[in-house]
Amino acid sequence: MSAVLDHHGHDVHDHDHHDHHAPTGWRRWVFATNHKDIGTLYLLFSFTMLMIGGILALCIRAELFQPGLQFFNPELFNQFTTMHGLIMVFGAIMPAFVGFANWMIPLQIGASDMAFARMNNFSFWLMIPAAIMLVASFFMPGGAPAAGWTLYAPLTLQMGPSMDAGIFAMHILGASSIMGSINIIVTILNMRAPGMTLMKMPMFCWTWLITAYLLIAVMPVLAGAITMTLTDRHFGTSFFNPAGGGDPVMYQHIFWFFGHPEVYIMILPAFGIVSQIVPTFARKKLFGYASMVYATASIAILSFIVWAHHMFATGMPVTGQLFFMYATMLIAVPTGVKIFNWLATMWRGSMTFEVPMLWAVGFIFVFTMGGFTGLILAMAPIDIQVQDTYYVVAHFHYVLVAGSLYALFAGVYFWGPKWTGVMYSETRGKIHFWGSLITFNITFFPMHFLGLAGMPRRYADYPVQFTDFNAIASVGAFGFGLMQVYFFLFVVIPMMRGKGEKAPQRPWEAAEGLEWEVPSPAPFHTFEEPPKLNASATKIVA
Repeated sequence: MSAVLDHHGHDVHDHDHHDHHAPTGWRRWVFATNHKDIGTLYLLFSFTMLMIGGILALCIRAELFQPGLQFFNPELFNQFTTMHGLIMVFGAIMPAFVGFANWMIPLQIGASDMAFARMNNFSFWLMIPAAIMLVASFFMPGGAPAAGWTLYAPLTLQMGPSMDAGIFAMHILGASSIMGSINIIVTILNMRAPGMTLMKMPMFCWTWLITAYLLIAVMPVLAGAITMTLTDRHFGTSFFNPAGGGDPVMYQHIFWFFGHPEVYIMILPAFGIVSQIVPTFARKKLFGYASMVYATASIAILSFIVWAHHMFATGMPVTGQLFFMYATMLIAVPTGVKIFNWLATMWRGSMTFEVPMLWAVGFIFVFTMGGFTGLILAMAPIDIQVQDTYYVVAHFHYVLVAGSLYALFAGVYFWGPKWTGVMYSETRGKIHFWGSLITFNITFFPMHFLGLAGMPRRYADYPVQFTDFNAIASVGAFGFGLMQVYFFLFVVIPMMRGKGEKAPQRPWEAAEGLEWEVPSPAPFHTFEEPPKLNASATKIVA
């Protein structure tokens, strides 16, 4: 065969050695355009933010261990609750899922990389100044924003200069999310290997495709709301300022029109991860694949018509209350479909409970509990009673900690051997799982009772009758925090340093998908030629 020469006279089949060897040193990470490196950067960034947000959470729980003011004044306490929410949502959970998307989507669809490699680099590095600005707001005059993570007017109009820094940081993070989403959509729609039709894609790719559309639809809405806040603060407008004829409740409508789809942005990729893990360890195909895809799409569409269920206590007309109540109960249907699909997948399967499966089953159990409390909160008369109490705090932590975070841990244990080429320690993984599950429930289960008894959230002090459950919750919170430090020190670091038994190409014998067709650890460049797939698009045929 004669060599094919390019216009410089080099053999194009004889790639430069740079193509096959990762760049080294700091340049590899700063100028990263490889989807695996950028995925790793996202995951490390999100874990760092999880630790910072976790420290703020432990400050909150330390203050609430007993009644009376122990450590912090109420203003600082409000800064902690606000920044804990912002950092966890925009700094920990969302970037972690984007990290998974970067790592796994090209591997799962047989693409060589993400569609826009340089934009991928830019969308990651935008997050660093935004995160620094958020955390640095504690050191600005008047301290960090203390308006709650929802940034409600009129509080936001009364905050110091840190509010502007917070608004700027949110804009940058939103721009990063939109660029990442465009990248994911174009990659999935245009770069699948021949033979991988949309309905043969892994569920994780489907959930991310739908999530990316959600992000593009709602991030500009948040940008609009915080920009209106900014002009109210500095340019004499009165969008939300009643003194000038503005309406603070309008802000709530705009915010939650972003905020409710945002909740699903944080849970749909988790559904995708769990939908990959359950069939693997049940050794069966996912039950009702098509219904899972349609359920995911239904959740995404319905998420746009339920926003005001966060606002039942604002004096909404009864017609509005009824509409949002029924719409919210309706969205429970596709969510229930998913849970039944996972249960049906496990039904009569040859189940084994390695650590990824433990996290996935833990996710299904605790997420379902969070879903039920959400269904209770959907009833307007009940919601008006428990609005802004610890019942709501318990509900959304069951959904977001036991939902999003558990699925993220499941994904790390499931794909970690493929990323690092090293098996984690099964014993340490189980210690991390059981420790986290038990301490999580000790922390957040008592909050349901606190809320039903009437303890309001975001208060630095409380009457003496709430002491016992608060003390239990605080002890649980410190235990939960320690389990995540344990995870990093004794699971993540040994895997990153290559300590442990070598991972085979296919660490889980029943795992299906193209990511298990490449060696462990996954080479720097994979699928330079589009792979030829078998009929089910799960294996490569020679």
